Amino acid sequence: MLRVGLTGGLATGKSFVGHALAAHGCHLLQADALGHAALERGGGAYGEVAAAFGRQILDETGAIDRRKLGSLVFDDPALLARLNAMVHPVVIAQQQTWFEDLERRDPHGIGVVEAAILIETGSYQRFQKLILTVCPRELQVERAMKRDGLTREEVLRRLDRQMPLEEKRRYADYVIDTSGDKAGTLGQVARLYNTLRSLET
Repeated sequence: MLRVGLTGGLATGKSFVGHALAAHGCHLLQADALGHAALERGGGAYGEVAAAFGRQILDETGAIDRRKLGSLVFDDPALLARLNAMVHPVVIAQQQTWFEDLERRDPHGIGVVEAAILIETGSYQRFQKLILTVCPRELQVERAMKRDGLTREEVLRRLDRQMPLEEKRRYADYVIDTSGDKAGTLGQVARLYNTLRSLET
């Protein structure tokens, strides 16, 4: 089985490319969803995070309010690193379980994990191949403003805290440029799928 990581900067089309690969037959796991689940009550990181950050991040029912938590850690690298140290081990363990199950069910399949910070955390080393989605910075800004309802300044602040795409390129085995129309991106994905398939056969 081929283990593939899929990453990219803010609003570069990671999810679009991930779903396109899934449509070709890849198995897709979105790490963000695992991270969200880890913070829910009963999730693997809930107790530790709630204890570390206190009632200020909880809503009236005692659930973690991700927006409150995000606003608390976003401008504080030390707090963000502390949060990631609690959540990432849970997510990585779940990814490993997913791959092990997938290997039993489809030993010649292609498993793709989509995650925003595979390179920054060093997690990319756990994959045999790494795909990077890219587009011009201004297009990232436009997409993020439209998708997330953020101001231009908010998007730029987020981008300034991310590893530059040009630096990420150095780690990637394959690059998908999503700056064109969807048909162009899907064409790149189809060619990439054929390449990945050839590695597994």
